[in-house]
Amino acid sequence: MTPSPIRVLLVEDHAFTRDGLRAAINLETDLRVVAEARSGEEGLEKLAHTAVDVAVLDIGLPGMDGIDLAAEIKRGWPTTRVVMLTAHNLREEVLAALASGADAYCLKSGDPDLLLLAIRAAAAGSAYLDPQVAHHVLGSIRAPHAVSPLTPRETEVLRLIAEGQGNKEIAAHLGISVSTVKLHVQDLLVKLQAADRTQAAVQALRRGLL
Repeated sequence: MTPSPIRVLLVEDHAFTRDGLRAAINLETDLRVVAEARSGEEGLEKLAHTAVDVAVLDIGLPGMDGIDLAAEIKRGWPTTRVVMLTAHNLREEVLAALASGADAYCLKSGDPDLLLLAIRAAAAGSAYLDPQVAHHVLGSIRAPHAVSPLTPRETEVLRLIAEGQGNKEIAAHLGISVSTVKLHVQDLLVKLQAADRTQAAVQALRRGLL
């Protein structure tokens, strides 16, 4: 019996790019785009009505960006895996994507086969980083300030993360912007040598930081 294909939600606001991604994914017998969206809000609506295994998100969406969308997906659909897709190889974006709960990170400029590999890896429960961006994570872990003590604000953010709050909720609770929260989360990942928010909370508890 042939296994069912991996069901993919594609969230990309540029029609030309979306068409190309859909074509590349649907050429594979084990992958199938079952829903598409042009914005984060539309993506959440599609998830509410469509069974999805892997969500492929453009990081630079209008309105709700891919990072916030990934966090919303992880809260509302924790079994759905997330692949982040971006045109930029920026350390800040890589770490913010991982902090949001993304399971894989790919560059649009990379080999299309890498995206297919990332989708399959994510669906199988594994993590995947595009080779061109992996050095950002390695560099952060090896950075001299990786064991620096947490600031009072970082401790507050970490406590709220451990309580399950998302970036928007943390921003409202502390009276700061979502962008500032994202920066704090990035710094926490570096200092705690964690790949995502969950690992950061676990590390904090193990070290008695909360």
